[in-house]
This record gives sequence, C-alpha cells and structure tokens, in this order.
Amino acid sequence: MSDTSKQYNAVIETCRALFINKMKDYGSAWRILRLPSLTDQIFIKAQRIRGLQQNAERKVDEGAISEFIGIINYSVMALIQLEKGVVEQPDLSLEESIELYDKQIAITKQLMMDKNHDYGEAWRDMRVSSLTDLILQKLLRVKQIEDNQGKTLVSEGIDANYQDMINYAVFALIHLKETE
Repeated sequence: MSDTSKQYNAVIETCRALFINKMKDYGSAWRILRLPSLTDQIFIKAQRIRGLQQNAERKVDEGAISEFIGIINYSVMALIQLEKGVVEQPDLSLEESIELYDKQIAITKQLMMDKNHDYGEAWRDMRVSSLTDLILQKLLRVKQIEDNQGKTLVSEGIDANYQDMINYAVFALIHLKETE
C-alpha cells in the first residue's frame, strides 16, 4: 500500500497545484457556490468523461485527465463549503484556502487508506469506466440527498460521497498514468 500512498500523493500534488494557480487567478470566488452548483459542476465533468469513454469522435481536444482533476478539486471545494458554509463574497486568502484544501485531502486520504486496507486494493482490478460510473452513481445520490434537504434515513452523508468521488477520481488518474 506504500505505492498507493505515493501514487495518491502524486495525483493530489497535480490537483493541488492547479487549485493554487486558479486561486491566484480568481481568488476564492468559488466560495459563493452553493452545494448543488458544485455537485452540478462535478456531474458535468463526470458526464463528459463517460461521453469520452463511449464516443469515438471528440469535438473538444481535452481528455479525461483534466476532467478527473476537476472532479477532485470541485469535490474538495464542496467539502470546504460543507465545513465553512456558503458566503456572499469571496472571503478566503490563498493561504487559508490551501490549509483547508490540505485538511480535506488528509481526511479523505485517510479514509482511502482505511478502506484500501479492508478491501485489499480491489480498485486496482477495476476499469476506469467502472470508476466513472461509481462517481456518477455517487453524484446521483448526492443530488437526491440535496433534494431531500440533506436528510437521510440510513445512508452516509453528503461529505462521505464527495470523499468517495475524490478517491475514485484519484484511482482513475493512477490507472491512466500507468497506461501512458
């Protein structure tokens, strides 16, 4: 599992660098986004990945890698919004945003390591298309929970679904890197 931890860190390093650069360009404008808006952004990216996997013809010259990175970063933003709440104006400095990003990733990576131990790294035998489908399933669950005003009877909360989406996207990126 030490390989998984190293590979996970390498993927997150790429995602984090993009997050930081976008923070430098745009500030924390994303802080005004409500959770359903972030969920919809992730949904668009996951749908695009599925389309890329199913369609031979492409009209936009961007592949699945940038979309999986987007899923990770938007999911981290959603976790931050869950913790801090939505605001009317950008309110986080670059340093605060990075600190919150790192905190959410640390929690999410630990969840992955715990599940990876229990499941025996089963994800390594999965296809990228299956990981995409699992992300889409999690998104549909989140949308339903959002439509239910966050109430669930027996299910895990929205945060666990965002964490799972991050981890599935990291696994997909590890697979894609290994097949390059």
